[in-house]
Amino acid sequence: MKKQNKKENDARFEVRLSGSGGQGLIFAGVLLSEAVGVYGGKNVTQTQSYGPEARGGASRSDVVISEGTIYYPKAMELDLLMALTQEACDKYYADLKEDGILIVDSTYVRLVPTDRAYCLEFTRAARRVAGTPVVTNVVALGALSAITGIVDINNLEKVVLGRAPRGTEDKNKAALHEGYRMGQELLKQREAEKAVT
Repeated sequence: MKKQNKKENDARFEVRLSGSGGQGLIFAGVLLSEAVGVYGGKNVTQTQSYGPEARGGASRSDVVISEGTIYYPKAMELDLLMALTQEACDKYYADLKEDGILIVDSTYVRLVPTDRAYCLEFTRAARRVAGTPVVTNVVALGALSAITGIVDINNLEKVVLGRAPRGTEDKNKAALHEGYRMGQELLKQREAEKAVT
């Protein structure tokens, strides 16, 4: 694998949002890119895979974020992998750096390859707060914001509300903030566990 120079490598943060076709991962990648790039002022590239994934197999959207110039637009060594299905987790976990962050939808991902993963029930939360699993991707983005801090929740909200189909703004906003709340709660729980040990 091509080794990047240290300065470029330190400034570069690679994200893969993965799941199955129909879960809105490509759209989630667009939302994240816009929030980080347009409102966050960072350089960003976004790529995705189509093809048979559109019919239900593992699909992905990759987002590369950097303070500096992005010389290669595609993800090579992931700093963050979000997996909404077991298939996606199994397929892409090997691309995650050793100290990378794994966030999974524990509604569907039961076999988690590391005990350091952040496991949250995104699909169940989407049904609970919005009455539909369609906004699972938005719940997941809210949690990503809370857990990683790579994107500001207010910038995400601007993008989500700006792109939500008319009449669904409230559901999308509720989904985003529920994901953020869930992420914060999990972080607090982890801190409390560390304090005890």
